[in-house]
Amino acid sequence: MHVLLKTESPITGLDIFVWGVFPYVVAAVLIGGTIWRARYDKFGWTTRSSQLYESKLLRIASPVFHFAMLAVFMGHVVGLLIPKALTDWIGISQEMYHAGALYGGGLAGVALVFGLVLLLWRRFSNKAVSRATTVNDTLMYVLMATVIGLGLVATLTGDHTPAGDHHNYRETVSVWFRSLFVLQPDLAAMKSATWQFQTHVVLGLLLIAAVPFTRLIHAFSAPVHYLFRPYIVYRSHSPRDHASTTTKGRGWDPVGTPDNHRGRP
Repeated sequence: MHVLLKTESPITGLDIFVWGVFPYVVAAVLIGGTIWRARYDKFGWTTRSSQLYESKLLRIASPVFHFAMLAVFMGHVVGLLIPKALTDWIGISQEMYHAGALYGGGLAGVALVFGLVLLLWRRFSNKAVSRATTVNDTLMYVLMATVIGLGLVATLTGDHTPAGDHHNYRETVSVWFRSLFVLQPDLAAMKSATWQFQTHVVLGLLLIAAVPFTRLIHAFSAPVHYLFRPYIVYRSHSPRDHASTTTKGRGWDPVGTPDNHRGRP
């Protein structure tokens, strides 16, 4: 692994650890923890659904939160993996991209916060749901809420450095993120990011590391196969099929239709 050190400000040992080592530690914990959970805690691989205790508010909060989370995730994928040079080449100016990220990402972020607030209100205001909430759940929710809040702060206020210079995360955070995949973490790029993005990234990495040990593990059990499974066929029954064929005095009847009972095709 090669660490890039070209920067105007000096690179400290803390920078090397946080931006050059910690991401790989998180990846190892995520992969190793997920394998451990699958092998030794199969019955714990669940969200521990509380729908039985309360369903009216959950019916609203859960879809809003999960669809908003999907939109935010896709926004991160586009922002981190697609280079600025590519969007410039296809004719998307920085102003157009920034406007889309600000309004689209801001809307998704607000929806995500709204869904999370509803989920938290439901979880801690309903006594039955609150009793089913573990300390692990509480810590996970606190960390998730902090990451989401800082993400909004970074989106709305992270476009300028403390010195007043313009900051484009696609030239700092995104460059650093892509450099991790080639084992050449660009410390200078992340060093140049604003504190909002830096804090958001660090806490986001902590949240990723916590996934195998919290209810967030259910993200790896998303029912994607539902999109490809065969249709479920429902057949109605005639009144004759609904009528009981049991005669008085018999203890049981064979399973099947009356015609099949008589040996007819």
